[in-house]
Amino acid sequence: MFSKSRINEPGPKSEAEKPKAAETPVSKPQSEFTPSAPKGKAVASVLSSDLTVVGNLRTTGDIQVEGTVEGDIRAHLLTVGESATIRGEIVADDIVVNGRVIGRVRGLKVRLTSTARVEGDIIHKTIAIESGAHFEGSVQRQEDPLAQGRPSAPPPFPPAAKAEAETP
Repeated sequence: MFSKSRINEPGPKSEAEKPKAAETPVSKPQSEFTPSAPKGKAVASVLSSDLTVVGNLRTTGDIQVEGTVEGDIRAHLLTVGESATIRGEIVADDIVVNGRVIGRVRGLKVRLTSTARVEGDIIHKTIAIESGAHFEGSVQRQEDPLAQGRPSAPPPFPPAAKAEAETP
């Protein structure tokens, strides 16, 4: 049934098997490769609960804060975790506050959950405040709340009206 001659025989069979073995690994990784996330959509950056950041954060992606940030944050989607504290202005397209924010909030869509604690003004396009949320400040709706700078006061008189007001 078993023979030593076949095992030790350096015949063409062993050489024929080598190219097959070389071909198999080359084609195997190509067929097994699947990206973990769709192209163009990055995973949110997470700042853990034991992390304190002193300084400003800026990204075009998403951020989830579970720790403490002492500075301004600008992002696409910002999620403030229940254990998080942010001292500074936050600006994002979408903002979900589960924790504490001390500073101004500017976003297209702002949502304060029942565990939120916000001390500062909120400038928004749409807002949702769940029952139980703690909020101290003012709420102002703007078409473009992400515009840079503070809202400026309108001029006291239009140019034509100012000229009329100066003449007796």
